[in-house]
Amino acid sequence: MARILVSGGAGYVGSALVPKLLEMGHDVIVFDTFWYWKSPEEYLEKTGLQGNKNVKVLKGDLRNRDEVREAVRGADTVIQLASISNDPSSDLDENFTHSVNYDGNINIIDESKKAGVKRFIYASSASVYGIKEEPNVTEHMKLEPLTQYSKLKVKIEKYLLGQFDDKFKGVIIRPSTICGYSPRQRLDVVVNILTNLAVNKGKIKVFGGEQLRPNIHIMDMVDIYLLLCEIDIGKINKKIFNAGWENLKVAEIAKIVQKIVKNVDVEYAPTDDTRSYHVSSKKITEELGFKPKYTVEDAIKELKKAFEEGKIKNPDDDRHHNVKLMKKLLGHGVL
Repeated sequence: MARILVSGGAGYVGSALVPKLLEMGHDVIVFDTFWYWKSPEEYLEKTGLQGNKNVKVLKGDLRNRDEVREAVRGADTVIQLASISNDPSSDLDENFTHSVNYDGNINIIDESKKAGVKRFIYASSASVYGIKEEPNVTEHMKLEPLTQYSKLKVKIEKYLLGQFDDKFKGVIIRPSTICGYSPRQRLDVVVNILTNLAVNKGKIKVFGGEQLRPNIHIMDMVDIYLLLCEIDIGKINKKIFNAGWENLKVAEIAKIVQKIVKNVDVEYAPTDDTRSYHVSSKKITEELGFKPKYTVEDAIKELKKAFEEGKIKNPDDDRHHNVKLMKKLLGHGVL
């Protein structure tokens, strides 16, 4: 069993991943700013990890190299999830985003290598491809990032690949848009946005609708990280894998939501969001044998149930919407 550092372990994916790593018998270090929680204690309570002796929680910031150095000490594996996530949040303050998504990533890569980390797993993004006309976007295609968020992902990918050597090994994963329920719920990604509106407002507003969005259920994403932690490092070292299966038009997602939630009106409006791409994840299936177990429909049903059971008490809370909370924190000078 490994000692695994999950940077961003209190985030949307991280808070679903950490309990699964612990279930598999790993020791886990959670390194996070906890901006989206009242406290680390609230995180432990909501993830059911209070009193678990195999998890260590460190409140810290990627921008602080001393805190990063402390976090990576003794870790065999690092899963680097932490970042200012999504384009709107990244666009709020260019310098701040650069300090986290570039400088912060350099810190954790460099300190992981110095500390003797043997396996480094980096969460990039399918958004690095930009707009593609090809029917299937594969890992070897030209990267044409359109936003600061995706441009910095590309820069870190290149830097990381240049750091890998005989001792410091790892892999890059490019997730598609993640959907579904998590203890740290996000309601600002497309499937979750439309489900929230349908359940709580009875009306969906679709901007555009023809844009293709590749999706992946959050528990499939978790299963990929579990696989990357345990598979022979020789099979994945210095490799890049896409992770996204259901390539759906936004309008198609709206129809699935409408079918599941019922009694939902759908309104269409024009948009200047032209991002559209059809991701192929054939490589990870052929080389690593990974096949998804969940669907967009599963994610919608789970979210609907979570709302009905009161697991998401206030859908309008800033903590469920990255750009809202980031704007508030930046405005108050917290960051």
